[in-house]
Amino acid sequence: MSDVEAGGTSPSPGTSSTGGTSAGASTGRRELTYAVLLCLVGAGLASWAATRTWSVEVLARGALPPTRQDRSGADLLPWLSALALVALAGGGAVLATRGRLRQLLGGLVTLLGLAVAVGGGYGLVADLGAEAHRQWPALCLLGGLVAAGGGLLTARRGGGWPAMGARYERTARTDAPDGPGLPIADRGNRAAWDALDRGEDPTVS
Repeated sequence: MSDVEAGGTSPSPGTSSTGGTSAGASTGRRELTYAVLLCLVGAGLASWAATRTWSVEVLARGALPPTRQDRSGADLLPWLSALALVALAGGGAVLATRGRLRQLLGGLVTLLGLAVAVGGGYGLVADLGAEAHRQWPALCLLGGLVAAGGGLLTARRGGGWPAMGARYERTARTDAPDGPGLPIADRGNRAAWDALDRGEDPTVS
């Protein structure tokens, strides 16, 4: 007995293909969200930690009382904050790029995150004086690694992720078809205004 006689139905090839494409796009958007959050949170944390006081230097002044001078991570490593801010901007730019350019940007963020992590590691092992606050270099190290993880994810898989706004552009094209066989009123606002300019009634097909 055939499938038709038994009342069975077989999945449509078009339906299966559409379902697979939709699932792939959903996975891509989810990975894109994770990568951007990793880049932004990691770089933001490192940038903030670099501005905290990593050490306090006590300066003797002879007969006068000694003075205390706070030194932040940016004071000790002037390039640290700059790299963290560039990584932060790169994480945001991941949303605005696509394809190969997005992957290259992910590689750049990975390198920046690793460089920031190296700066944090230096703060953990360097001699910062008698009064050192090691928690801030540790947070800088952690933030750099998190940002590098987001950049690495982007470099490896970002080429297939959807571009920002692509989902809404597809929806708009589907919801507002424009074809010669449709009434003018159904082709969108622009076609209706063009018809009015020509002296035609846009409600008449």
